[in-house]
Amino acid sequence: MHKKHSLPELTFRGLLLGSILTIIFTASNVYLGLKVGLTFSSSIPAVVISMAVLSLFKNSNILENNMVQTQASAAGTLSSVIFVIPGLFICGYWSEFPLWQTFMICLCGGGLGVLFTIPLRRAMVVESKLTYPEGRAAAEILKMANRDQEIKKGKKGVKEIALGGVIAATYSLFSSGFKLIASESSFAFIWNKMAFGFSMGYSLALLGAGYLVGLAGAIALLVGMFLAWGVFTPYLSSFEFDGVKNAAELASEVWSSKVRLIGTGAIAIAALWTLIELLKPVFDGIKEIIRNVKNPHTNNSDSRNTDLSIKNIFILFLLMVVGLFITFYNFVSDAHLNVFYHLLFAVSGTLIAVLIGFFVAAACGYMAGLVGSSSSPISGIGLIGIIASSIIFLLLGTELFKDPILSNFAIALAIFTTSVILATAAISNDNLQDLKTGYLVGATPWKQQVSLLVGCVFGALAIVPVLNLLYQAYGFVGAMPRANMDASLALNAPQANLMSTIAKGIFNHNIEWNYILFGVGVGVIIVIIDKILKKMGKMSLPPLAVGIGIYLPPDVNIPLIIGGILKYCVMNYLKRKYENNSKKEEKIASCEQNGILFASGLIVGESIFGVIIAAITVFSVSMGGDENILALNFKNFHNSTLFAFIFFIAAILYFIKRIVKK
Repeated sequence: MHKKHSLPELTFRGLLLGSILTIIFTASNVYLGLKVGLTFSSSIPAVVISMAVLSLFKNSNILENNMVQTQASAAGTLSSVIFVIPGLFICGYWSEFPLWQTFMICLCGGGLGVLFTIPLRRAMVVESKLTYPEGRAAAEILKMANRDQEIKKGKKGVKEIALGGVIAATYSLFSSGFKLIASESSFAFIWNKMAFGFSMGYSLALLGAGYLVGLAGAIALLVGMFLAWGVFTPYLSSFEFDGVKNAAELASEVWSSKVRLIGTGAIAIAALWTLIELLKPVFDGIKEIIRNVKNPHTNNSDSRNTDLSIKNIFILFLLMVVGLFITFYNFVSDAHLNVFYHLLFAVSGTLIAVLIGFFVAAACGYMAGLVGSSSSPISGIGLIGIIASSIIFLLLGTELFKDPILSNFAIALAIFTTSVILATAAISNDNLQDLKTGYLVGATPWKQQVSLLVGCVFGALAIVPVLNLLYQAYGFVGAMPRANMDASLALNAPQANLMSTIAKGIFNHNIEWNYILFGVGVGVIIVIIDKILKKMGKMSLPPLAVGIGIYLPPDVNIPLIIGGILKYCVMNYLKRKYENNSKKEEKIASCEQNGILFASGLIVGESIFGVIIAAITVFSVSMGGDENILALNFKNFHNSTLFAFIFFIAAILYFIKRIVKK
C-alpha cells in the first residue's frame, strides 16, 4: 500500500540536499558528456546518498527521499544540453559563453520538458503498462528506506561512492594537476605506406562509465575502434603518405579529418534507426493519451493523482515562452539585421523550439517507459532538431544567407534552437521515470512536479558556470579559447561536433559528404548485423556505440571497453560463486549495486576534480599566471606512463574487491 500523505514531502532540508546533489551530479555529467559523449543516471546514487543523509534526522521518510532524488535526477539529466551548445563554438560563432542566454536555454527548455509531461502522466504512468526500468529500480530502493538494515546499506552505499570518488580524484590530481603521471600513452608506426596508431587512456571516470555501459556497449565500442584504427585510418593514410610526416602525425591527421566524418555518418544513421524502431509504439502511446484525455475515467479526487493545476501550468508555460522569445531576440540581435528579421527569426525560433519540443516530450516520455532513460536515443532527437531547424531557417532566409557571415549566423541559430529542443527532450525523457517512482511509493504528483522545476533551476545554474570553466580551461575539439593550448586535453564534445557538421553542410554545401555517406553505409551494415544477432538470441551490437567507437580516440575508448568487460567477468564470477546459494539473486544484486555505486563514485570523483582543476586554471590565467599552475616539474616522474599504468591496474583490482566483498 502507498504511504499516507501526512508524511512531509517538500521540506527545506530535502530541497537543500537535492540542490547540493544537483550541483555535484550536473557538474559530473557535463564533464563526462563533453569528454566522451555519455552521461550517467544519477537517480540511484542520489537515492542512496539521500537515504544515508536524511536517516540522521528522526522524522525523515520515504517521500522526502523521493523528492531529493527527483530534484537531483532532473538536474543531472538537464546536462544533456551540452550535447549541442558547444556547437556554437565549433562553428566559430561564439568565442565566449553569454552566461544568461545559456542559463535561459537550460531553464526554459527544461521547464517546458516538465510542463509538457504533466498532461501525459496519468495515461503514461498510472494507466499504461510501460516498464519504466530506472523508475521501478529507484522505487524498490526507496521502499526499503525505512528499514534499519537498509539504512545501514544506504550508508555503506555512500561509502562506496566516496571511496570511488577519492580514488578517482587522487588520480586526477596527480595526472591533470601535478602532471606527475601520464593521462595516456600512445605509439604509432608506418607499414607499407599505411599509418597505424594506438593510444591507451587511464581515466578512472571512463572505467566507471564503461562498467555502467556493460559488455554489449563495450564490444560495440571495440568494433568501432578497430574499424577506425585498424581499417579506415591505415587505408586512407596510404593515399596521403609523403615520407615526411611521422606515423603519429599522419594517423592523427587522417583520423580527425576523414575517419571522424565516417563516425559522424554511422552515429547519425544509428540514432535515426533507433527512433524509427520506436515510432510505432510511440504513436500508439500518443493515441492512447489522446483517447484518455477525451474520455477521462480516473477519479480526480484521489490526492495521489493531483497534478499542478491547469492555471499554474498555463502561467508557467507563458513565462517559459516569453523567456524563450526574449532569449532568441537577444541572440538574433547580435547579427545586426533589420527589425523585421529580428522578429521573424526570434518568433520562428521560439515556435520551432516549443512545437517540436512538445512532440519530442511525448516521444521521449514514451521511449523512456519502453526502453529506459539510459537507452533512449537523445542523439536522434538532436539530429531531427538540427535538420528541421536548419531547413526552416534556410527557407526563411534563402537570399539573406548567401552572405557567408550571415550563413554562419544561420548555422548558429539552428544550433541554438536545437539546444532548447534537446533540453526539453532530455527532461521529459527523465521526468516520467521520476513520476513513476513517485507513483509507486505514494508521492503527491504536483509536489514532485514542483521538485522537478526546482531541479531545472538549480541544474541551469550549475551547467552555465561549469560549461564556461571547462571551455576556458580545456577547450573543445575544433574550438580553443586561447592560442598555444594543449590540444590533447581538449574535450571531444562528439554530439556537438556532429550537430555543427550537419548544420554547416546544409547551409554551406561544402562538407565532404562522401565520407559521411560511407559512414551511413557502415551504420546500415551494423544495424543489420545487430538485428541478425538479436534474432539468433545472441548478444546485440548497439549501432550507436559502434559509431561512437569510430568517432572517439582510442585513449577514450579503451577504459570504457575495459569497464564493460570488467562487469561481465565479475558478474560471471559471482554467478558461479553463489550458484548453489539459496539467496543467490539477492547476493548478486547486492554486489551489482556495490559496483554501480563505486563506478558512479569514480565518475563523480574525477569529473568534480576536473572541474576544480579547470577553475584553478582559469583563475591563474585570468591573473596572468601559468595554465599549469599545479604542475610539479620532477623530471624523473613527469608524464610517467609506468606509474599511470600501475595506478590504473591497482584501481581495477580494488574495484573488483569492492564488488565481490561479502
